[in-house]
Amino acid sequence: MADLLADVSRETRRQLEVLVETLERWQKAINLVGKTTLDGVWKRHILDSAQLVPLIPAEAKTLADLGSGGGFPGLVIAAMRPDLEITLIESDARKAAFLGEAGRKMGLVRQPKLVIKRIEAAPPANAEVVTARALAPLTQLLEWSDRHRMNTAICLFHKGKDWQAEVDEAKKRWDFSPEAFASVTDRDAVLLRIGSYTAADLRDRQPEGRRR
Repeated sequence: MADLLADVSRETRRQLEVLVETLERWQKAINLVGKTTLDGVWKRHILDSAQLVPLIPAEAKTLADLGSGGGFPGLVIAAMRPDLEITLIESDARKAAFLGEAGRKMGLVRQPKLVIKRIEAAPPANAEVVTARALAPLTQLLEWSDRHRMNTAICLFHKGKDWQAEVDEAKKRWDFSPEAFASVTDRDAVLLRIGSYTAADLRDRQPEGRRR
């Protein structure tokens, strides 16, 4: 997986370079990523985002990226999987403006759809894949994703060293079976892949006709 960026085409590599160049220019005006991470942008942000790509089903057609911010992982995935119809959901108008310009400058084969609304207020994306990076605790991510996923969708989330505690907490509200994949950019981090899930309180609900 560490060879992900070495194996991309020259066109894709150039698109990612343009993303970095645009990010560095906009970062001077608005805070898109942590300032201390810019020196290692290719590992901390590009590769960190790119490692999601092998976990996306080859047959997937639609993806929603929640809280897209600086374009990670949404714009990186858009460059590496040009076949996907991608929706970027970002409530901050300035960050949304960056996403729009970066996507255009990258010359993406398929420009992502940009939704400038809060995640919980945005029209349901009905996506086959939902992604989010450095956004919120897992319990909240599952609630937001529930609005924007198909029933058969998978969710892909970056999580740090406390990921197991987040899983345990989220299971109080949701029934799900996560798969954890080691991150190639942080030994303490994982990528969580979650398939179909339901609200935990549905376990105790009886069919309407059986209630007394």
